[in-house]
Amino acid sequence: MKIAVLSRNSALYSTRRLVEAIETRGHEAVTLDHLKCDLVIEDVGPAVYYMGEKVEGIDAVIPRIGASVTFYGTATVRQFEMMGVFSTTDSQAIVRSRDKLRSMQILAGAGLPMPRTAFTNYSKEEKSLIEHVGGAPVIIKLLEGTQGLGVVLAETRKAAQSVIEAFHGLKARILVQEFIKEAKATDIRVFVVNGKAVGAMRRTGMEGEFRSNLHRGGSAEVIKLSRLEKSVAIKAANALGLSVAGVDMLPSSRGPLVLEVNSSPGLEGIEKATGIDIAGTIVEFIENNQPKKRGPKAKLNA
Repeated sequence: MKIAVLSRNSALYSTRRLVEAIETRGHEAVTLDHLKCDLVIEDVGPAVYYMGEKVEGIDAVIPRIGASVTFYGTATVRQFEMMGVFSTTDSQAIVRSRDKLRSMQILAGAGLPMPRTAFTNYSKEEKSLIEHVGGAPVIIKLLEGTQGLGVVLAETRKAAQSVIEAFHGLKARILVQEFIKEAKATDIRVFVVNGKAVGAMRRTGMEGEFRSNLHRGGSAEVIKLSRLEKSVAIKAANALGLSVAGVDMLPSSRGPLVLEVNSSPGLEGIEKATGIDIAGTIVEFIENNQPKKRGPKAKLNA
């Protein structure tokens, strides 16, 4: 098979590992920068051009779409889908997961446990927002934030009101979320592929840091998931329609709480912490689905 990794940087660990896994398993790998793809739509059928050349013969794509380029990245994935190319991550699932509010509404609708969260469009309701989630301390998140950026811990009501007022003054959309004290700056990242939890790690924030993201200097260690943790992670990925996902959960006194579901989870932290060939598992998922050109699709699911 000829498998394309949609990535803006071929030197990134995740991209290199996917290319390596594709070639190790006897397939042809190509890396395409999705921002350099031209999408041509006409009555004879959709097409993708890359650096002036028509892209042909692709059997499957593995999207690595960064949050800052979600619109064009998902448009490119959708174009390949319309061409009948198999994608490890559905374009609409990427869109759902990138909208924090929408994804949390979907997860709540599926009955998944999560920290209590509030959202408003009215800038004079700082006090009620804080009360809705149980009072200070609270976590305040930008809807567009990623990798721990745009996340603030407000330890007092006064601090929370000031931060919310400041964000609203900048016309920024935010979520106010319950602070889970017992998590102690740790969370659990579960890597889900094709409905199976294939690897898990516990991430711990550096001293004095409430965020556990590895990009913020956190550390990671391999863990064995409980049956409940595994079930919650798989259900969260399925609820958003993600065949490949990184599910982040907080340990709490009432069980694991879903924090976020990432549609383009990095491979470096999970592979180094667990020693598991996650990249190979993703390629195996493609092989097991035996992708074949099915011809252009007539419609897309919203």
